[in-house]
Amino acid sequence: MKLIIGGAYQGKLDYAKKHFDVREAFFCSQERAELDFSKEAICGLEQFALACVKSGIEAKDYLREHRQLLEDKVLICTDISQGIVPIDMQQRAMREMTGRALVYLAQEAETVVRVFCGLGCRLK
Repeated sequence: MKLIIGGAYQGKLDYAKKHFDVREAFFCSQERAELDFSKEAICGLEQFALACVKSGIEAKDYLREHRQLLEDKVLICTDISQGIVPIDMQQRAMREMTGRALVYLAQEAETVVRVFCGLGCRLK
C-alpha cells in the first residue's frame, strides 16, 4: 500500500500517475461510505471519512476490515489537518476521523509521500 497526502490541488493524483503508474482511480463520495477496490488508486479519503461520519461508521475500522484489499492500492487523501478547526460538528468529526484513518494507514503503508506543488517528499 502506498499513501499520498497533501493539500488541495497540489498534484497528488498526477504524482501517483507518474511515480506509481496509476491509470484508474476511484473517487470517494461524501454520500457513500464504501470504497471501490477494483481501481488502482482510491482518491479523496477525506470525502469517504465524511460519508462515514454521516453513516455512523468509523473509517479506520472499515479500512482495517478491508486491509487485504488495500495491499496493492495507492491511497490519496487531502491534508485537512491545517487551519482553523471547523465550527460545524459534522465537519469537525470528519476532520478527526480522517486523522485517525491516516494514522492507521501511515502505519500500514509501505510508502508514505507528502506532495506539495507537485513535488513529492517521501516520509516513509
